[in-house]
Amino acid sequence: MQIQVRINEEGALRNQRFAFTDRFTLVSELLQNARRAGATSITVDHDAETRTLTVRDNGGGIDDFQKLLTFNESGWDETTCDAENPFGIGFSKCLYAASRCIVRSRGQRADFDTEAALARTPIDVIELVEAPSEGTQIELHGVDLPDLASRIATLCAGFPVPVCFNGKPLGRPHAPEHLALAATPVGGLHLCGTRDGEHSHDTLVYLQGFCVLRPIYHRPERANVLHLDARQFMARLPDRDKLIDEDRQRKRIDTALRAEWRRVLEDAKRALPADVFVARFYPALRGWGHLDLLNDIDALPAAVFDEICGYPYQEGSGDRDYLRTVAVAPARAAIEAGSVKLCSIDSLDEGNAGRWMFARATECLLFNLGGLHHEHWVQAHVRWLDDEPVTVEPLGERVRGTLEGRWIWPDVVLCTAVRVGVGSDSVDITDAGVHHDGVLYVPDGESSGEPVRQVSDFTDENEQFLESDLDADREALADLIRRLRSVDPKDTLDSLLRELKLERYPVLHGRQFRLSVGTGSNGHAVELAD
Repeated sequence: MQIQVRINEEGALRNQRFAFTDRFTLVSELLQNARRAGATSITVDHDAETRTLTVRDNGGGIDDFQKLLTFNESGWDETTCDAENPFGIGFSKCLYAASRCIVRSRGQRADFDTEAALARTPIDVIELVEAPSEGTQIELHGVDLPDLASRIATLCAGFPVPVCFNGKPLGRPHAPEHLALAATPVGGLHLCGTRDGEHSHDTLVYLQGFCVLRPIYHRPERANVLHLDARQFMARLPDRDKLIDEDRQRKRIDTALRAEWRRVLEDAKRALPADVFVARFYPALRGWGHLDLLNDIDALPAAVFDEICGYPYQEGSGDRDYLRTVAVAPARAAIEAGSVKLCSIDSLDEGNAGRWMFARATECLLFNLGGLHHEHWVQAHVRWLDDEPVTVEPLGERVRGTLEGRWIWPDVVLCTAVRVGVGSDSVDITDAGVHHDGVLYVPDGESSGEPVRQVSDFTDENEQFLESDLDADREALADLIRRLRSVDPKDTLDSLLRELKLERYPVLHGRQFRLSVGTGSNGHAVELAD
């Protein structure tokens, strides 16, 4: 017994109607056929009420009508077949999408019922008496394309042949003749941002005039456009809306884009002053992986340097308002002379707050580790604080206590100042608390509860920011600081009154009071002394 592959022709014809996933493939296939026939203009007319679609072109026309109804045989000449790999099933969409089809070309006409055609009923091709018309006209009846008017502009955005829809020319902003295309190994490429540096990774990829790769969200005016070489790429049969081996082809496309950006950036580097080149193209240099082009340039991008402008804390709420990018990048001479200090630190956590406070006190600029190439000259002048040991000790210790907070329970040490050492260097901090090894060191100049934010990011196991717990523990620490400092009655009262800012109340100006604490219904009694 022997078996062999056979084709059930009836089943193949019946099931082919389910091969197409997009109703608008009907239009794209007709446009594609007109382009391959050498058309220089195409007219599409659609009447949604009568469900009629007519496509006219000025191409070479159809020399053999039988090729329209022969499945999987393209009928195109050898040159077209070699360049575009046509499948030979495009016109079949007309048979499944319409009830009646009328074709006119080269002085011939075929008018047939599509159901009868699919039943393989012979169709007459009539010789027309009038002079042969230019190109081809295909008229379809009973087509369901209710949204064509809103879709056809997007469908034809990159089509290389002018298209007129219902009497109005379509703009086709991504057509090759409307763009400056650079030749690449994969096709003609238009890069966004080559003049102003506002690059984009969003790329619209076209094959034979139709989009086969489209970003989900993008700004059409800020997107790259690539017209693939049809000899190297093939689209999925039958809709041609996706590339075959898309994951592998994406890598080829990305490689081509990156290489073209390299060429553009090298040209810009030669043509522009160094500071202008860096300011304009740094985002593109970083975004496309060409930071090594900056290695031999003195000018630096400001974006890689941050200054500590506030109190460093663990940012559970997501913002880092204690940092800001410098307005102007430091000069190479200042860095090499040491007048500008650069350092690198990991994100603040419970183990490295001391290093952050050291950087703050010494006015170091924070260097973004991935912001420049690893062989850039600035790397030799960056101090890597995470690689150096850190020590924190109180100077003039006054008293110790424990904060019984809602979320945290650290020990608290009140002192005159806090000495923070990193490596062989040290600084004395007098204006802010420092957390280290489970202890909060609070110098005389600190009276707020803000240091609790160095102990924890106040985020639970579900990544929920506990704002109410932060507020409660911040208030508890401020209260604890006041109580621990209450060793002298006058100093204690003076500290409490400073927080009340009594000078803002004119009625109290110049008045004298007699205060008794521990008496009265409110725990104190006040009398006007004057």
